[in-house]
Amino acid sequence: MFEYFRGNYVWNLGVVAALNSGGCIDEVDRACRPLREAASRGEDAGTDELLAAWTTLVDELQSEAESMEAAGRFLSAGKVYGRAANYLVNAERMQRASSPGRLATYRRCLDLMECCFRLADPLTSRVEVPYKGTTLPAYFTRAAASDVAPAPVMIMWNGLDSTKEHIYLSGHPSELAARGISTLMVDCPGSGEALRIQGLTAQINTEEWAAACVDYLQGRDDVDPHAIGLAGWSLGGYYAPRAAAFEKRLALVVAWGANHDWGAVQRRRLEREGERPVPHYWEHVLWVWGFEDIGAFIDYADGVNLDGIVEKIIVPFLIVHGENDRQINVEYAHRSYEQAVNSPHRELRIFTREEGGAEHVGLDHLPHLSAYVADWVAAEFASLAKS
Repeated sequence: MFEYFRGNYVWNLGVVAALNSGGCIDEVDRACRPLREAASRGEDAGTDELLAAWTTLVDELQSEAESMEAAGRFLSAGKVYGRAANYLVNAERMQRASSPGRLATYRRCLDLMECCFRLADPLTSRVEVPYKGTTLPAYFTRAAASDVAPAPVMIMWNGLDSTKEHIYLSGHPSELAARGISTLMVDCPGSGEALRIQGLTAQINTEEWAAACVDYLQGRDDVDPHAIGLAGWSLGGYYAPRAAAFEKRLALVVAWGANHDWGAVQRRRLEREGERPVPHYWEHVLWVWGFEDIGAFIDYADGVNLDGIVEKIIVPFLIVHGENDRQINVEYAHRSYEQAVNSPHRELRIFTREEGGAEHVGLDHLPHLSAYVADWVAAEFASLAKS
């Protein structure tokens, strides 16, 4: 993995995420160069300096985009707004949960994304998925193929620290749309707007979220109600298989990074084993799951486990994982695969250092892994359409 900051895995992960989601290396270097001393102090220290440096770059890009828009250069402006959102959302995810300016920063990300959609991507829009008396905020990218006939759709869920903005900016919805597949990108409870603005925290029974998403999609006339799949990356590698085991209307499922026993991973992290995805880790985890006490949370997290669950999956099941994933050991990918005995087509794809995609959720070579997942999904939907 490209490591801009020597010895600081967590900060490097953010840099690589930004670069592999449409960032420009010159702009990333401009933001990061003043941060080298701050990065050397460790993953938790200096995150306010990181946000300030990236915000300076975002301010410059937003001003540039506004000038482009005023001059009638709408497509170019939309792309710059999107790049600014990419940088800001990757800096926002590095802040303390209790950081006083965090919500305002995230709201700015939302505004930048809306400018991007309005000017550069009219096929993507903000939607709301009804859920338990409130909604799950989401983006919907409509495949152009749905102009002709209802199209297959993939629901995409994020993980512990990503958001629907990260999903969109990764380029994966574009990969799917090019293959005639729409995408519903959802802020699940515990992530994005659902957590930051609505206070919805994560839970073990993710099939409840899946049911809400399927209900919403089956009410759209541009969606094939029998061709709805689900993918989840990072902690979504637990969320999605769990949901598919119980929500039988799903046609296929993808674990984008196998998270078979996330509770065991947390116990290891208490012992400082393995890398963490974000600074201020335990504060972040308690925020996501709605706990105040680490001991109580760790006991609860033991239930975030797919033993006895993946065997209930009866649809095609893809597991992708990096051989050098420093957060979630590759052993968990093999465990999910070995237990998914009732899937009619299960596939385990391990990405190597030589080809790229070997790090957590393939962030070191995200386009490579993204294309593989999109190809598999398209092939499975085509096969289902023939049956």
